[in-house]
Amino acid sequence: QVQLVESGGGLVQPGGSLRLSCAASGTIFSINVMGWYRQVPGKARELVARVTNGGSTTYVDSLKGRFTISRDNAKNTVYLQMNSLKTEDTAVYYCRLVNGITADDYWGQGTQVTVSS
Repeated sequence: QVQLVESGGGLVQPGGSLRLSCAASGTIFSINVMGWYRQVPGKARELVARVTNGGSTTYVDSLKGRFTISRDNAKNTVYLQMNSLKTEDTAVYYCRLVNGITADDYWGQGTQVTVSS
């Protein structure tokens, strides 16, 4: 089992920045993918970005240049730096980990990000 604990969400003004963190604990294989997804009410959860244990990253095209994903393998933690935030970035942001060998899939509880003046 894996537990994911997100932090760093909150209220920010348009143009501001936030950094989300997600710490994983439990049975984590060395080969895995960690990522961030977001969801607004009435819409499907969507990928924001993901990163492999080797550092390869994938971003949704619309967020490239504003959002940066990174990870610290020693701490089993993934980060999402969000800059130049827009009101449409308002959502619940979820952390996800997929263990590479078993393909077991884990989600965090979500953290609210609200961009508003």
